[in-house]
Amino acid sequence: MNQLNYIKEEATVYHVVTERPMYEGQSIVFDDEHHNSVYHRVMTCKRILAGENVTGDLADFIRTDLDKWSKVTYRELSLEKVRKEEFPQYPSRMACLYTSQTLNEAKQWAKFFEEIGRNVFSIVKLKVNGSIFSGDACNCFDGVSEESVNDLKSRNYWRIARLYDNPVIETLVNGEILVDKIIEEYR
Repeated sequence: MNQLNYIKEEATVYHVVTERPMYEGQSIVFDDEHHNSVYHRVMTCKRILAGENVTGDLADFIRTDLDKWSKVTYRELSLEKVRKEEFPQYPSRMACLYTSQTLNEAKQWAKFFEEIGRNVFSIVKLKVNGSIFSGDACNCFDGVSEESVNDLKSRNYWRIARLYDNPVIETLVNGEILVDKIIEEYR
């Protein structure tokens, strides 16, 4: 595993575009005030789990598989708590882009996303000026309501524990991000 972790300078990475198309020259910022879709799904689910009367398309979507989104929410809240307390130099999973260090890794992610039915628009090359963390996506887990169980697994994620023989690398980036080039289009 290439160790790009904790860079505060410009780097090049690749991103599989799945939620909405990106364009060359597009500028994106992720920081404490600018969050990604993971953040919005987790915060909506958290409110639903707390018994709030949450309405809207996102809340309706989450309710279609509340068990799944509850597990994601418990995991992501724990990962964020542990990151803030013990690994604050790394990007938040809820305020970042999920990228790959190499084009080949990005193509593997694109293939995986297509296989599970997720729309893939393109693969783009990004220039990043911010923090970077490359970890093993296999260390992600189904969260449970018991916080201490989640926190132990979260530490394994941020420490890049070698729990599996074949790691699946995900590279989180935040800060100032520029779409440098569209490498491959799928639609």
